[in-house]
Amino acid sequence: MTKIKPSQWRVYIVACADGTLYTGITNDLHRRLAEHNHGLAGAKYTRSRRPVRLVYFEEVSDRSAAAKREYAIKQLSSAQKVALVGSGGVGE
Repeated sequence: MTKIKPSQWRVYIVACADGTLYTGITNDLHRRLAEHNHGLAGAKYTRSRRPVRLVYFEEVSDRSAAAKREYAIKQLSSAQKVALVGSGGVGE
């Protein structure tokens, strides 16, 4: 299991219950996953697609780098995102 350090920015991908992927950024991955699965603070997209499961994350240097990487991932095709998820990046 990969140790997740608090207050470090991450880009993450979750798999939704309907099989789609959602990409986001956070500096508290555990809190954000709980929000996606249980709270109203989760993304509107994931609220109707619960439960979500973490399938990928990358640690990045700061919020700006996280936002840029999130944008780059969102520009990938579905097949490219699946390949990225398959490349690793999650310590479950």
